[in-house]
Amino acid sequence: MITTNNMMHESLPWRVVPLTEANCHELCTWKYSPPYDLYNWSPWETMLREQAEFADPQIRAEQYRAVVDENGILSGFVQFFPIVGVTRLGLGLRPDLCGKASGIGTQFVHLLVQEAQRRTPQQEIDLEVLVWNERAIQTYERAGFTITDTYNKWTPTGMADFHCMVYNGPSLIW
Repeated sequence: MITTNNMMHESLPWRVVPLTEANCHELCTWKYSPPYDLYNWSPWETMLREQAEFADPQIRAEQYRAVVDENGILSGFVQFFPIVGVTRLGLGLRPDLCGKASGIGTQFVHLLVQEAQRRTPQQEIDLEVLVWNERAIQTYERAGFTITDTYNKWTPTGMADFHCMVYNGPSLIW
């Protein structure tokens, strides 16, 4: 438990577990509101046909994990993308849990960093975030990430500017 400014932040009862096909179906039904709707996945049937991302059983087993609560309810997912000397996080929190002032997002990111450190000790941990996504940037900064680079990169909707953020250690500012 962390106390900051007279507020108590209990650790949420989340666990990182293998991402099942049922979880994949559910992820494909999550709908984020604009402007975050670009994070919506394609329908599961499309993902399967294209063997995209977690629809590819080998990629799912090697890189993806589900985050579930104490009742086994899917709360989010993480991808541990391997790069030489670096673990890049790709992550998503269930839409109804996003944008809360309670620090849920920061706790979620802390859990994923701990899992990345367990999986690949001594490796740098980073992530990419669209430069306009201030909500996510602030969450990542509270979790101990800092912006180290900004660049233009291709996305399914065209070119976009991204920040690379590197984990530098825990932050207790929530």
